[in-house]
Amino acid sequence: MTHVVVAFDDNRLIGDLFGQFDQNLALIERRLGIEAIGRGNQVTIKGSHEGCEQARLALEALYRRLQQGHELHPGDVEGAIRMASSDAGQLSLPTLEPRSRLSFAQISTKRKTIVARTPAQDAYIRAMDRADLVFGIGPAGTGKTFLAVAYAAALLERGEIDRIILSRPAVEAGERLGFLPGDMKEKVDPYLRPLYDALYEMMPGEKVERGMISGVIEVAPLAFMRGRTLSNAVVILDEAQNTTAMQMKMFLTRLGDNAKMIVTGDPSQIDLPRGMISGLREALDVLEGVEGIARVRFTEKDVVRHELVARIVAAYDRASAVAEETPETGRSGTQAAGPATPPRRG
Repeated sequence: MTHVVVAFDDNRLIGDLFGQFDQNLALIERRLGIEAIGRGNQVTIKGSHEGCEQARLALEALYRRLQQGHELHPGDVEGAIRMASSDAGQLSLPTLEPRSRLSFAQISTKRKTIVARTPAQDAYIRAMDRADLVFGIGPAGTGKTFLAVAYAAALLERGEIDRIILSRPAVEAGERLGFLPGDMKEKVDPYLRPLYDALYEMMPGEKVERGMISGVIEVAPLAFMRGRTLSNAVVILDEAQNTTAMQMKMFLTRLGDNAKMIVTGDPSQIDLPRGMISGLREALDVLEGVEGIARVRFTEKDVVRHELVARIVAAYDRASAVAEETPETGRSGTQAAGPATPPRRG
């Protein structure tokens, strides 16, 4: 058992740090298996050495966030806990400022500041700063698309790029929608709604609308990207697992001067016709080791939606792994006995 006392200088921030009825401390206790008792401007932490150190890192990171003028939400507390409990190998990346202090990568616009809530999100934000082509791969709910759009909005606001280009293959997810009315933008809009949602969260609505009218924010259907050179822009390709190999090569070769491409997708949710190769899967193999390209893989541990979503993703991954190991088995997982009974003829 270890006993640690952490003190904070600004008493005005203690109420927000501990949370209403000490709910933030209670969450840290449950997640890290320690005891955290707040008295005045101090927190006494009891438990394993590792748990106490992780709790200290999380609390100090949250306190610095309050000092910077930000509000704390339950997701921020969860994020601090995840970052603090990451393995030593992850924290030796530029995630610690001098080794005993957590430093979260963040994206800031005038409207909002987004702070990484998992090690993979931290690596993803840093990768977008470092590389001109970034692949964000992993399950739904991990923030791949949202962070990509937030990053693009931040660069546009700072004047580092001239426009944002949003693209997504128009493939139905297991259902046929039939004819869609309207012009090309109106036909594609339903598929791009997640990108719009992120834009409206990072930028004022009227600025988004003006940008779309002026072409500063452009919706570019993937099928119509051929022949273009995309310069001074952040180009985002969402749901990239539903591109064909030809479409992916065509898209990646559009990259122009002072441009960044961010490709997001989940290889486990391919909606292409059976037998067609996913352009995302092929690109990840073909571009392995190419200089200037970064790839960040997310897992169910990085899901930042409802905690149940992470368990759902993990359950489906386990089922998929079992199916791949026993392709000839039935529902029960046992080998079928004998040939199938032929259909009866009437």
